[in-house]
Amino acid sequence: MQLNYRKIGESLAKRRKELKLRQYEVCERADINYKYLSNIETARSIPSLEVFVRLCQALETTPDRVLEGSLPQTDHSAEDEALLQVFHSLSLDDQRLCLDFMELLHNRLTP
Repeated sequence: MQLNYRKIGESLAKRRKELKLRQYEVCERADINYKYLSNIETARSIPSLEVFVRLCQALETTPDRVLEGSLPQTDHSAEDEALLQVFHSLSLDDQRLCLDFMELLHNRLTP
């Protein structure tokens, strides 16, 4: 499985801009070098897992939101896409609650 690092970098840059943060501010929050962040955002560098998590924390987002669209796409139905869109709009607590409910439902239906 090949990650699309360009999409990851674009997602990080987009989130930074949504928060109206400059690169140096994100660097201070994530404790990384300015040039390194620039290279990550333009896919010239691949962040370690530790740096990736620190960037997500600095940008007040979750890794799954940053990674969205970075994996090769599978064919999803319109219903799948609608569910994913609603799920991603939920708070983290509500996402966990939704997953717990889905697991309960699945266990009830599975012999």
